[in-house]
Amino acid sequence: MANIIENGVERPATCTEELFAMRDSLDVLGGKWKLMILRYLTNRTDQQIHFKKLQRGIAGISAKMLTKELRELEINLLIARTIQDTKPITVIYAVTEYGKSVFPVTETLVNWGLIHRDKIKNSL
Repeated sequence: MANIIENGVERPATCTEELFAMRDSLDVLGGKWKLMILRYLTNRTDQQIHFKKLQRGIAGISAKMLTKELRELEINLLIARTIQDTKPITVIYAVTEYGKSVFPVTETLVNWGLIHRDKIKNSL
């Protein structure tokens, strides 16, 4: 069970509060691409990642969808968009410190997905 801190006092979250928190999380992170974009950017912190590199690195995402998802991730403070003064102009994307807090979620999903894939393969 999760805990909530109110006025400096910690208490267990009610089931309703947990469900609201889950909905909020899914509103921000849900869909097919957002977690994949965050994972891709998190795993490549040593490089400057521009739009085309992101699009090439995430198989199947269209330019229109990538633009939409990047915009929503930026609005939710999970990624930063930096415009470089080059010719032509280059836009670099990076995970923010706050965005890095999502890493344990993606790590858990990756590990579960690997186990699940193996379980399904072995059950056939």
